[in-house]
Amino acid sequence: MALTLRTGVLLTDTEYGSALLDQRSGEYWTLNPTAAAVLRTLLDGRSARQAVAALTDQYDVRPEEAEQDVARILGELREARLVADHGPAPGR
Repeated sequence: MALTLRTGVLLTDTEYGSALLDQRSGEYWTLNPTAAAVLRTLLDGRSARQAVAALTDQYDVRPEEAEQDVARILGELREARLVADHGPAPGR
């Protein structure tokens, strides 16, 4: 799956993770370092499985927990309509 930010959503780094701003609604969301790492991994064209691996490499977390975290974060981003899926990434 290729994941992008929805048109009108901006991402910026903060002292403690990242922030997303929906320019249409004026709402913003703060992402802790874990959520920011997941989002950046997915925006780089990598898979959810690769995001799980990135979390287990970077943090002291079991693969099962990382899998749940990635699924939850991705679900919350989709529910808030901050991201758009574009089908499978070519060559991935």
